[in-house]
Amino acid sequence: MAVAECPDYFLLHPNYQQDNVDRTANHRPAELIGSSFQQAANRNSPNHQEDDVDLEALVNDMNSSFESLCSTYTVQAEAVPLLHNGQSHRPNEQTHSQSHTHSHAHGQPTSLHQKLRRSQPMHILAVRRLQVEEQQYRTSSLPAIPNPFPELCSPASSPTLCPGSLPPSQPSGKYIIKIFNEDGMVKVVEILADMTARDLCQLLVYKSHCVDDNSWALVEHHPAMGLERCLEDHELVVQVQASMTSESKFLFRKNYAKYEFFRNPLNFFPEQMVAWCQESNRSIPPSQLLQNFLNSTSCPEIQGYLYVKETGRKSWKKLYVFLRRSGLYYSTKGTSKEPRHLQLLADLEDSNIYTVIAGKKLHNAPAEYEFCIKPNKVRSEQKELRMLCAEDEQSRTCWMTAFRLFKYGILLYQNYKIPQQRKALLSHFSTPVRSVSENSLVAMDFSGRIGRVIDNPVEAQSAAVEEGHAWRKRSQRMNNLGSPSPLHPSSLSGVIHKTQLWFHGRITREESHKMIHQQGQVDGLFLLRDSQSNPKAFVLTLCHHQKIKHFQILPCEEDGQVFFSLDDGTTKFTDLIQLVEFYQLNRGVLPCRLKHPCTTVAL
Repeated sequence: MAVAECPDYFLLHPNYQQDNVDRTANHRPAELIGSSFQQAANRNSPNHQEDDVDLEALVNDMNSSFESLCSTYTVQAEAVPLLHNGQSHRPNEQTHSQSHTHSHAHGQPTSLHQKLRRSQPMHILAVRRLQVEEQQYRTSSLPAIPNPFPELCSPASSPTLCPGSLPPSQPSGKYIIKIFNEDGMVKVVEILADMTARDLCQLLVYKSHCVDDNSWALVEHHPAMGLERCLEDHELVVQVQASMTSESKFLFRKNYAKYEFFRNPLNFFPEQMVAWCQESNRSIPPSQLLQNFLNSTSCPEIQGYLYVKETGRKSWKKLYVFLRRSGLYYSTKGTSKEPRHLQLLADLEDSNIYTVIAGKKLHNAPAEYEFCIKPNKVRSEQKELRMLCAEDEQSRTCWMTAFRLFKYGILLYQNYKIPQQRKALLSHFSTPVRSVSENSLVAMDFSGRIGRVIDNPVEAQSAAVEEGHAWRKRSQRMNNLGSPSPLHPSSLSGVIHKTQLWFHGRITREESHKMIHQQGQVDGLFLLRDSQSNPKAFVLTLCHHQKIKHFQILPCEEDGQVFFSLDDGTTKFTDLIQLVEFYQLNRGVLPCRLKHPCTTVAL
């Protein structure tokens, strides 16, 4: 048929497809197609009986209709490539234009075969416009149905599909840290890469509902090597964890001695161990002692005898050792300080100092006061550790404290001052909370019209005894009135102390020593426990001058009432809470007042 000779584009156009049943003028632009072309197309329908078709008239109508269409897009057609049977046509573009111009100039008619083989130039935007308009005409007759999910059909404006609204991926700077307490309980927290040890301690204090007294610490514990150390407040937890083995872990506990040397430096640095005091033959003021350690231009020095474990052997050798900013040295000739007699034992820059747990059992140490210098690159190699042992606890504390000051210097002092500055800043915005310290707890006398502070310790003790007698009389008067109820103080005096943080129940003497050692061995650090020798008695464990002492608390009965006494009945108390509160105010028979309770926390 004649339609088979038409260009391919006309057959592919939506208006001329065979499956397009609806061919009314309402569904296609009538101005684009001539009337004669429509009549010819209608004659080609299957319902038309005539088979003879005027082919030349059909082609002329097609050319005239599309020439009017192409004239509209003449400007765009000059800049954009044309289509020939649906394909890009660039190589022969110039040839066709020349031949067309030549034929019109000479008036030579173009053959029918050339007209059928060459389609009229059509811009690609025109094709797209035809498709858009065709779609508009098709959907115009449909009823307007609202879209129930517009956000799914327009991703650009969708709040759920647009890129800016998608939830951000988890940053790579977050890490999972496991924290253990003394009882073996574990708490898993997620921290950032730049979180310091102080920040993590404050987070754990908040989550555990503890009192933030700036004495909590994060401890790096290595059970396989028997080592542990308290992290400095400025250290990054993630960096420390990277140098630990799979068996190592973090512990969360108290450490009252972390900055105690700033308050009482003479207790940490004996004069016989400070080289400046030995050379000048006089004592050094505490303020000047700290300035020498914190000032990077000064050259303080700690000296004394230490037991040094020989590398690769189980034997120990006693050497005279010097600790300077440049490192730890020992003398090969007695106590000589000459450079030719000094040998380097350990470097301070890339090392950390650790306390050795059960060093006498693990390393056959000559004493229990062992410590070690571990390079940061060492993970679990015992041969790379520099094992040292002091003769007493004071000497070990002096060596380890001087090591920290030489390595960190003024940074330690800044860590010590930051909590005090925060406390002073918050005091302007909040009501000050009364702290349990030796400066705020004093003995008072309210017998007169105006209360007064009791400065005389003897008078304070007599006032406490008198107050104890008053409690006794009140309790006797209550017993005479009737039997006490289950909530009466006399019935709770034997169990009320179990709710206190300083009471640790049935722990052994060795366990109490261990807890005191772990939490700093500062003056006034104490705990109460059940007595192992007397089931009805209790024991007060107290630290003074880095020595641990035990005092037995015995029950005594008077007039049918049970009291507790620490001095063989001279001073009596109805329960252990009153006893502790009294000795927090007054030293009495103790070497010092009770200051810091030895506590544990449940994570």
